Amino acid sequence: MDSTRVTEHPTSFDRPSTGADPTDPRGALLPAPVPPRTSGSALPAQGRTGQTPPTAGADSPGAFEHSQPGAGQAAEPDTHRPRPGSDGVPAQPDGGQPDGAQPGGEPSGATPGVAPPEPDRRTGQPTAPGQPTPMRRDGDRLRFVGAATRRIARGMDLDEIVMGLCRATVPTFADAILVYLREPLPVGDERPTGPLVLRLRRTDRIPAERDTEGGFAPAAQPEPSELETVGAELCEVRPGSALAEVLRGVRPVFTDTPAARAALPELLGEERDFALPDGRRAILAPLRGRRRVIGAALFLRGPERIPFEADDLLVAAQLATHSALGIDKAVLYGREAYIADELQRTMLPENLPRCTGVRLASRYLPAAETARVGGDWYDAIPLPGSRVALVVGDVMGHSMTSAAIMGQLRTTAQTLAGLDLPPQEVLHHLDEQAQRLGTDRMATCLYAVYDPVSHRITVANAGHPPPVLLHLGGHAEVLRVPAGAPIGVGGVDFEAVELDAPAGATLLLYTDGLVESRLRDVWTGIEQLRERLAATAQLTGPDHPPPLEALCDEVLDMLGPGDRDDDIALLAARFDGIAPSDVAYWFLEPEDAAPGKARRLARRALARWGMEDLTDAVELLVSEVVTNAVRYASKPVTLRLLRTDVLRCEVGDDVPQLPRLRQARATDEGGRGLYLVNRLARRWGATRLSTGKVVWFELNRG
Repeated sequence: MDSTRVTEHPTSFDRPSTGADPTDPRGALLPAPVPPRTSGSALPAQGRTGQTPPTAGADSPGAFEHSQPGAGQAAEPDTHRPRPGSDGVPAQPDGGQPDGAQPGGEPSGATPGVAPPEPDRRTGQPTAPGQPTPMRRDGDRLRFVGAATRRIARGMDLDEIVMGLCRATVPTFADAILVYLREPLPVGDERPTGPLVLRLRRTDRIPAERDTEGGFAPAAQPEPSELETVGAELCEVRPGSALAEVLRGVRPVFTDTPAARAALPELLGEERDFALPDGRRAILAPLRGRRRVIGAALFLRGPERIPFEADDLLVAAQLATHSALGIDKAVLYGREAYIADELQRTMLPENLPRCTGVRLASRYLPAAETARVGGDWYDAIPLPGSRVALVVGDVMGHSMTSAAIMGQLRTTAQTLAGLDLPPQEVLHHLDEQAQRLGTDRMATCLYAVYDPVSHRITVANAGHPPPVLLHLGGHAEVLRVPAGAPIGVGGVDFEAVELDAPAGATLLLYTDGLVESRLRDVWTGIEQLRERLAATAQLTGPDHPPPLEALCDEVLDMLGPGDRDDDIALLAARFDGIAPSDVAYWFLEPEDAAPGKARRLARRALARWGMEDLTDAVELLVSEVVTNAVRYASKPVTLRLLRTDVLRCEVGDDVPQLPRLRQARATDEGGRGLYLVNRLARRWGATRLSTGKVVWFELNRG
């Protein structure tokens, strides 16, 4: 006679099976009715005889736990190896029938037209009518575990992994799930301190009602079920408690066991009136990472569903293991991303300085959320004489190494700027520093110095995209600056150019990530940037420049999808300048009469500006600073007063040694000048120049 076999079909765990009632809360867990066998039809042989598929329908008491292909779906040939026959019904090599079998494939005593029960391949006992065969249940579990672990593995951060566990579990494996995680989660090898505290991280359950169209119906809220009332927000695991013992065992357990039953009040909250379904309808699975328990998951099934079986403990163990290891990796990845982000943030200026005669704004965007470190930087450094150095640079790469090199070059640039070196000399020393760091340490940099008194800017370039100057009338131009070689090449000279910087104009410094991408070359991007600046300036009119912060946002809005291949550093400087009428400048010979002459000149300038209320303080401080300067100077001393939002006084000489503030003794005749400056001035400082030094102080205008 012809032998028959049962073919297994892949199971979908993401949508209800064909033929299932979409309003049933179990959804994908219901099987489709198996089509009746017609006379004369035969299924391909499976490797053992006398076996027919179970005929239980969706409404029978023994409905399958997992969904099967619905009616009308064609059975695909089984390409797997033939499975051995069960111990109770051995396979017949000659195609014969076991003892007691009737011709036609039916054992003696069987009801004609009804398939006989299939014996369990592990126990040899007949399976109850309507129940799925163990072989089929095992296949469903394997496919479910494979799909669930893939979904969990897709998560990158902690929330995605926990959500993946919940979405993969409900409703295919359980009707509800509660996920508890350690608070706080340990990172890597660090040893947690304090008691073990678990926090309820997420709960998922089957919605009370489903929309007949396949979604969820926003109907009136149903009465809360027992699965909705369980779970406390926090629980502390006491040493030696029942919950501590269950977590220490690591393996999942049914909650009908005495140990788990005693641990549930501690996990869910003793003060809460909770009720769990009777029998094996709940599994408590500890979540163990690489070194320690980091949480627990509670899987629940409602009373209307078949209970968990012993093999479901293996499924829960697989879900818990993959979730715990994924959480461990997500926490490590989050810590590394945090360290990289902090490294990048600390290497960039936290706040831009407030400089005289110029307003500043900046932006920094990483290449991607997964690569938040890079070599782009910007800086604004106050210089003597109310000048300011504007710097933007780009080190090759998007790694921690690039960020570290960027930090070293930025620190070197700040040190060189403090020496008041010309821009081309600063780039020359940066080039030497890059060569000392390594042979492949390449970077581009643009260094500019703005003088608000002369309304001029000096720019030197080392292979960087040229800056764009937006004039007050709305005209935007790309400054003609020699490109130069990148930093790290070595053996090249850098050239500086001096250009006009009219009041009201805006200088935009940027890195190549703003103007270059896979979709456009750098010069096309620069032209688009120039047009964008000009169009933005037209919106505010010819007499009013666009707000600086809004201008930076408009510039970044020019980036479209696929335009961000690199980090972006942006520095915008609005030139306000200092009017000539607000500047007073004198030369004083290094003689004993110089302090008295300095007091008279300062008094006249204050009277001309209508600031007579500052006369006494200014005369005292100017006298002290000029006295210190002429005592050691061999060339004329410079005195300059600047009227901006504050009154600034600068005294320069040709002596490179900087004055130091010290506490004078009672018997000392001098040494109290800087003490007075420190007490009366709003701010003060001293800067070494290539030709000497400048001592300055500021006073509020009242």
